Amino acid sequence: MKQASSNYTPMSNIFADRLSDVPKSFIREILKVAIDKEVISFAGGLPNRDLFPINDLKKAAEIVFEKVGPDALQYSNSEGLVELRKFISNRYKQKFDLDIPVEEILITSGSQQGLDLLGKTFLNEGDDIIIEEPGYLGAIQAFSVYKSRFNPVKINEPGMDLEALKHVFLGRNPKLIYMVPNFQNPSGMSYSDENRKEIASLLVSRNLFLIEDDPYGDLRYTGLQKISFKQLLPDQTIMLGSFSKTVVPGFRLGWIVAPKHIYEKLLIAKQASDLHTNQFAQCVLAEYLAMGGFNAHVENIRRVYNIQREAMIESIKTHFPKGVHFTQPEGGMFLWVTLPHNLSSMKLFDIAIKNKVAFVPGHPFYIGKSETNTLRLNFSSVDKETIEIGIRRLGDALRTMLEVG
Repeated sequence: MKQASSNYTPMSNIFADRLSDVPKSFIREILKVAIDKEVISFAGGLPNRDLFPINDLKKAAEIVFEKVGPDALQYSNSEGLVELRKFISNRYKQKFDLDIPVEEILITSGSQQGLDLLGKTFLNEGDDIIIEEPGYLGAIQAFSVYKSRFNPVKINEPGMDLEALKHVFLGRNPKLIYMVPNFQNPSGMSYSDENRKEIASLLVSRNLFLIEDDPYGDLRYTGLQKISFKQLLPDQTIMLGSFSKTVVPGFRLGWIVAPKHIYEKLLIAKQASDLHTNQFAQCVLAEYLAMGGFNAHVENIRRVYNIQREAMIESIKTHFPKGVHFTQPEGGMFLWVTLPHNLSSMKLFDIAIKNKVAFVPGHPFYIGKSETNTLRLNFSSVDKETIEIGIRRLGDALRTMLEVG
């Protein structure tokens, strides 16, 4: 019997309102364009796959099957593997002398799930939230689902614009302020200790929470470690972390640190979302960390990424025309380029793709902008020699754009 064809298209009003204004992941769309193997891509925020600790993870997985067996493949608790949470707690003690109870650490399916859980827990439609400008587009996407009202505050080399931050509080009562203070995505900039202290003095005793997202904190190549907001605002700071940049992103393992009364709400939100994070991945990661090679592995990542960072900076100095400015981050995975005011980074992207090089135009990192003169470059996933070729191609695209006007 011939199956009947269907031209049914669901009515537009069948979908939930909460998704109506949520932007697509612009980077995921660009990665489709850059799939051509001849294209050198500085677009994704990808770790260098050649640095993944494959052999150690393979050994850890074998140990997990020997020691834990089928229990590693069973349902588990929502809080996460206690051995993993203890490692995170000890890490905060070593780095910041922070005493973080294991009971305040929730394992998540990447820090992106952490953002979603925070949105579920705190945000009603129309609630105010402060974000950085430019800001992490994954956070913009996550919080947009809850139809919150964004209050962007500009950031620069010392950190967040304090006068602009003060202005937000005139007539508004934001529930959350979200920031990536170490090697920020997309700009690569870091907040100074002084800027952090001034922000903390503005926020203390206000009825809001600061979300300190720190996925790149271990990836410092120069300069000194900065203080954590948890040290400055212990009762108002919620921390997000991730193993994606230091071990592997495919495990999708991150965490939230939150005061106990908030933790309980987040736990309910997580149970409603996915019951628990991948148990097998947690077991393998915990075993890998127990093997003791993590610190040496991170040191190797720092060494390689620093070479790539310096290669990109030197290539930009060599191949970009005058009038183009760029950040020189002390760590992380990105740097931020600002073109002369009359140039569009989206138009540059169209030329650059023809030159077989890709990047992320700046406008997805802003609220309500369709054109900007800024762009993000990733240096972590491309080797030194390829960086030089790609930046030369991008420099050629810039000169073509300047000639066309």
